[in-house]
Amino acid sequence: MKKFVSLSLIFFTGSIFTSLQAQKDFQILKTFRIQSGGGWDYIAVGPGNNRLYVSHGTQVNILDKTTGDSIGVIENTIGVHGIAFDKSQNKGFTSNGRINNVTVFDLTTNAVITQIPTGANPDAIMYETFTKKIITCNGRGKNLSFIDPISNKLTDSIDVGGKPETAVSNGMGKLFVNIEDKNEIVEVDLKKMAVESHWPIGPGEEPTGLALDKNTNRLFAGCGNKFLIALSAVTGKVIASMPIGDGCDGVAFDNDTKNIYTSNGEGTMSVFNEKSADKIEAVATVTTKRGARTITIDEQTHWLYLPTADFEKADPNTPNARPRMIPGTFQVLVIGK
Repeated sequence: MKKFVSLSLIFFTGSIFTSLQAQKDFQILKTFRIQSGGGWDYIAVGPGNNRLYVSHGTQVNILDKTTGDSIGVIENTIGVHGIAFDKSQNKGFTSNGRINNVTVFDLTTNAVITQIPTGANPDAIMYETFTKKIITCNGRGKNLSFIDPISNKLTDSIDVGGKPETAVSNGMGKLFVNIEDKNEIVEVDLKKMAVESHWPIGPGEEPTGLALDKNTNRLFAGCGNKFLIALSAVTGKVIASMPIGDGCDGVAFDNDTKNIYTSNGEGTMSVFNEKSADKIEAVATVTTKRGARTITIDEQTHWLYLPTADFEKADPNTPNARPRMIPGTFQVLVIGK
C-alpha cells in the first residue's frame, strides 16, 4: 500500500516498513565545512563547472561540489541571498539584499565585473530563458528587477503587489512568483511584462520555496504553515496540500526522478514523488540538521545541498528564545542515496 495525493484530496495508506526503508535510502553523504562567519540563504550548483556557490553573510563561498574544497570567494556581497548564472555570457550574479544591488562576476576567474542597482532588498535571483534576463525578487520593493546580462544594465521593473519570495519560469513566457505576505502566487506575462493573474494558495500561507514541473505544468510551493501546495501552472487551481516540516524556505524538484524536496529549518527534509499530474506520493521524512532551511539539487548526480550550522541550546527559561549559532560551524550537508 502507498501514500498518494489525487486531485485536491490526500489519501494516506502505507506501511511503517516502507517509510523506514525510504528514510534509510536518503542519507547525509558528506558535510562540507566553511570557516567564515555570517548567516546564509540560498545555495546554487554552477552551470557545468563542478562548482557549488554558497551565500554567506557578506560573501559567496565557491566550493568544489564533489569534495567541498574551497575554490574561491566573491566578496562585498553584503546581505547576499542568491546566485544565478548566464553560461552563454560566462557570468554569475548575486543578489545583495542589504545594499540593493547585484554583483556580476566572471565564472572562470571569479573576478567581480560590476555591481548593478536593483529594487529594494533583492532576495531570490534567477536567469530566465524566455527573456534571457536576470530577474531579482525585491522583498521590500515589492517588485521584480530585470537585468540584461550582456550590457549589465537594469532594463525593466514589474510591481507584483506584495513581497516576492521566489520565482520560476516555464521558459515560454510565463513567470510564477510566490508572494509571501499575500498567500498567493502571481502569474506574470513576460511578453506583456505585466502581472496577469493572482492565484490564492489556501490552505497554504507564507509561501517561500517554489519549484515547477514543466512537463505536467505543476507548481510546488513550500509554505510557512507547514504545507506543500501543488497547483496548476495553467489555471492556478490548487491540486493538493501535503504536510511538511516547520521552517521551510526551499523546494527542489528532480526532473528525472520526479521527486519533490522541501528543506525544513526544524531539521528535516520532506520527500514526495510526482506519479502523475494529479497524483503525488509521500516518500519519506529525512533527518537533516536544525537550520537547514534552503536547498538546491545537482541535476547530474541528484545530490541535494543544504546549508546550516551548529547551534547552542535555547534557554528554556526565556520565552520564544532562539538558539544561537556557534561561530565557526557553518556547513553544507550533502544528501543522496
